[in-house]
Amino acid sequence: MISFIWFLLIGLAAGWLAGRILRGKGFGLIANLVIGVVGSFLGGIVFGLLGFRSYGLVAELIVAVIGAILLIFIAGLIKKR
Repeated sequence: MISFIWFLLIGLAAGWLAGRILRGKGFGLIANLVIGVVGSFLGGIVFGLLGFRSYGLVAELIVAVIGAILLIFIAGLIKKR
């Protein structure tokens, strides 16, 4: 249960950071936080498929932010259509 809470906290932080990094390309604070949680899961899958593993809080946060940025980018492409 504790690891799930950490997963959510890291995802929320990743969504917030991704929104700050992409300035203006996000979907607002709440949506970015939700996208961050989903993006952290996506980032873990993508990095796992590439053979990378994240160990430690900072590495997990980096993977989560990259996943959230990727998801915000994809959602932005879908939103434009």
